[in-house]
Amino acid sequence: MKIDRITISRHRIDLDPPFFPAWDGRACDHFDATIVRVETDEGLVGIGSGDTMLGFAGHEELFIGRDPLDLDRHHAVLSNLNFHFGRCWPLDLALWDLAGKAAGKPVWKLLGGHSDRVRAYASSATLRDAGAMAETAQQFREQGFKAMKIRFHHADWRDDLAAVETVRRTPGDGLTLMVDCNQGWRMPWDTEEPWQFFKAMEVAVALHDLGVFWMEEPLHRGNYAGMTALRDATSIRIAGAEMAREIHELDALMDQGCVDVLQPDVTLAGGITGLVPIARRALDEDLIFTPHTWSDGMGVIANTHLAAGLTNPPYLEFPFDPPQWTLARRDFMLTTPFDLVDGWMVLSDAPGLGFDLDEEKLAATRL
Repeated sequence: MKIDRITISRHRIDLDPPFFPAWDGRACDHFDATIVRVETDEGLVGIGSGDTMLGFAGHEELFIGRDPLDLDRHHAVLSNLNFHFGRCWPLDLALWDLAGKAAGKPVWKLLGGHSDRVRAYASSATLRDAGAMAETAQQFREQGFKAMKIRFHHADWRDDLAAVETVRRTPGDGLTLMVDCNQGWRMPWDTEEPWQFFKAMEVAVALHDLGVFWMEEPLHRGNYAGMTALRDATSIRIAGAEMAREIHELDALMDQGCVDVLQPDVTLAGGITGLVPIARRALDEDLIFTPHTWSDGMGVIANTHLAAGLTNPPYLEFPFDPPQWTLARRDFMLTTPFDLVDGWMVLSDAPGLGFDLDEEKLAATRL
């Protein structure tokens, strides 16, 4: 079996009302998705998505005519492209989808078959005042979530903390809470300085007293010494690496004892092939490995295969924050949105990654 063709298509839906994610600071009035298809000379097609594939055009010949199951070789080439151009890891996901279809097995079984499901946490995205956040938490509980993540990014972190405090005081709360401090990286137009150690420490103490499960991205992503010191100085779990792009960054975070919770995303760093050894190392070192999943529905599913099949974390991120971020928006390219089953992200036994594309919707949204 040989790779016969690789095609890439780009799609866009309008967002009305617009989406206001905490990490952006600006209104998002559209949402884009890039679909990668790998076709073989035997008629099998693997499909992936999750990033824009910038820089891939013109490099198809590095894969055409090759065995699609030579995943390590393809990963090495994609790593080189990642260095010289952009993150082209959706191709790795398409190759895993194809490998699963060739074997007649879902990817989660190819990865070890630990489980077909992971408990979800509701990953909210928008900034809210304390009262509105308490209402959102109540809605998440009613929808079956056992945990939720609250975003920080107000001008004064004490306003963010007030939301956590209010949720905690809500009668019958019962939710495990995570907090994303949103200090690890910035959008291109955002020149705000990240927190320094002492501010992060002050926030960490407050969150620890509120029983927060983890504190995510409290410092700049390259402040390894600061993260290590913060982790040593407090008992709250430190989480990070959601936007890492190089495998060596993940090794460095573990080498230097920076995090308790490692969160790389298969669509952004190494694909499934590159993150398998990272996930195994994290488990060996008694860390929680639970991927970041904020791309699109196909990216959510790919990360779920890795987490469920190999690491089985206590919780996995489920991007969901209605009315601004709904399954209809996140999963617009799928025939059936990837929804929860009693609070769990449950994978099927379908070969490959197990999703079906809505070709009519893709045709209507193609750029």
